[in-house]
Amino acid sequence: MRPASPAALTWLRSALTAEASLAPLTARQPHPSYLRATTLSPSSHNPVSKPSTRKRPFSTSPSRRSDGPQTHYHFFPNSLPAGPPPAGTFHIDLSALRKEFLRLQARAHPDLHPVAHKARAQALSARINEAYKTLQSPLLRAQYLLSLRGIDVGGDEAARVEDAGLLMEVMEAREAIEEAESEEEVGVLRDVNEGRIKRSVGVLEEAFRRDDVEGAGREAVRLRYWVNIKESLDAWEKGKPVVLVH
Repeated sequence: MRPASPAALTWLRSALTAEASLAPLTARQPHPSYLRATTLSPSSHNPVSKPSTRKRPFSTSPSRRSDGPQTHYHFFPNSLPAGPPPAGTFHIDLSALRKEFLRLQARAHPDLHPVAHKARAQALSARINEAYKTLQSPLLRAQYLLSLRGIDVGGDEAARVEDAGLLMEVMEAREAIEEAESEEEVGVLRDVNEGRIKRSVGVLEEAFRRDDVEGAGREAVRLRYWVNIKESLDAWEKGKPVVLVH
């Protein structure tokens, strides 16, 4: 393995010792009142802070309350009839989800409602948008499902990474992007990283199928790194510094 550059060593050292949280992919939004979650106590001996073995069960009933669907999944009863895992699957048919999303938005459009109901229609439209945006992304979907169990791998200070092997792999991927000289080289790196993302999503599917929230939490952190690498590859320009959130 080639020697790491001073900049890369600085980055790795800060990633290994930082007490700050992993920054979320998007701005953290407060959970609505119907998604209250009790924070689980992490354990300090796991490479990624280990949540308590106490499991808060998902509600798989598509029943509706006066303030609307119980979870993002319950906005889409046709494409996601079983609700969230473990009753439903982590995998989602994105084509079916989009079709149902467009139908819902067409019915909820504020211009189709009387003036007295426009504000309510706008609020519903915003909630449908948030649900769709979250569910169509495997990373945001995993983070959301974990948040329903009181586990915040996007912003919890306890969810920092102490897995040196993972961080070294990320550092090497970062250096490879910095050293790339052509679109062809970046294309090869992109294919490699897509393989990482695909494997990570597979691990998440199995973890959620088994209702293994600890394993899902660890893999969600790993997937976040590969998504950051993907974003760096998509934004690649020769000679441009690579910035990763850790």
